Amino acid sequence: MASKYKAKNYRCLLNESQKTLNQTKHWLMLNLKLNNLNAAMLLGATMLFSACGGNTENAEGGSDLTGSVQIDGSSTVYPITEAVAEEYRAEAPDVKVTVGVSGSGSGFKKFTRGDIDVTNASRAINADEAAVAQENNLSFLELSVAYDGLTVVVHPENDWVQDITVAELKKIWEPAAQGTIKKWNQIRPEWPDREIHLYGPGVESGTYDYFTEAVVGKSHSSRGDYTASEDDNVLVQGVSTDPNALGFFGYAYYEENQNKLKAIPVDDQDDSNGAGAILPSLETVKDGSYAPLSRPLFIYVHSKAVERPEVVDFVNFYLDNAGELAEEVGYIPLPDNLYEEQRQKFEQFVSGSGATANQQ
Repeated sequence: MASKYKAKNYRCLLNESQKTLNQTKHWLMLNLKLNNLNAAMLLGATMLFSACGGNTENAEGGSDLTGSVQIDGSSTVYPITEAVAEEYRAEAPDVKVTVGVSGSGSGFKKFTRGDIDVTNASRAINADEAAVAQENNLSFLELSVAYDGLTVVVHPENDWVQDITVAELKKIWEPAAQGTIKKWNQIRPEWPDREIHLYGPGVESGTYDYFTEAVVGKSHSSRGDYTASEDDNVLVQGVSTDPNALGFFGYAYYEENQNKLKAIPVDDQDDSNGAGAILPSLETVKDGSYAPLSRPLFIYVHSKAVERPEVVDFVNFYLDNAGELAEEVGYIPLPDNLYEEQRQKFEQFVSGSGATANQQ
């Protein structure tokens, strides 16, 4: 997803303009005293260099940091992290921030080996992954950055599916459905005698893990005869061009492409958290009524990474800006008090009081 953010360096421009004015006055005084054109030109060139970047400190007391921050993991969390990274690059241009997209599972593999500094995750780390981190002498910290609502979608020409229950989603996606549930009218008799073409995240995806646990009842358990991709944009393309399609992915990818997709309200048949079928939205995800497909999104950072000041600076910047940028890219921000909790957790982890044990 392309980022659409502007660097916030306007104050820097004003300060540099004032600096240039002061240096110009100084230059005129020297020119009058020396009456030497060559000396004046030399001083003018020096003034121009100073105004245009001879000082690496920005007007807000900005960062002289160098180094790198390597990030990988969830395609769902990627739009938030890439938005943060783009803003941060403007604040700390000498820190190289790279953001990969390999899926939550692959991200955790790299993270627990220490190959990357931060991993994006659309599910919590599991016990086996945590054990690998421990074997590699890495403690880690889980930080919540936003909420998401997994969105069930069909092609806009699909005029028969107006809502769907969690039980019906299970009937479509459970392992026993493979080779047997092939048509829409096998789900509801009034639906047409047409093939169902399924699209969903690959098995390394945290979205896949969360969906299978919430819908099928067991993580990593589903039919295998569907079009799978770790890239949500591929899934969007598949559903948007296939009138018989049904798929699921993170809410931001639906919102970005809602002109060519149709979201389906989901009914968990539990009126205690909202009656009837409910569409995902900022409100229904935040208040929990879009159940069971609402979920938190995370980043993880490990103890060796926070030994480097550029990583600490980046994560602090992330937590300071996650709410605004998450909403801009289509996700649901946490309440302000929860972001403050994440900042306090991170500060304790960096100081060493939390860096000796894994925290979730």
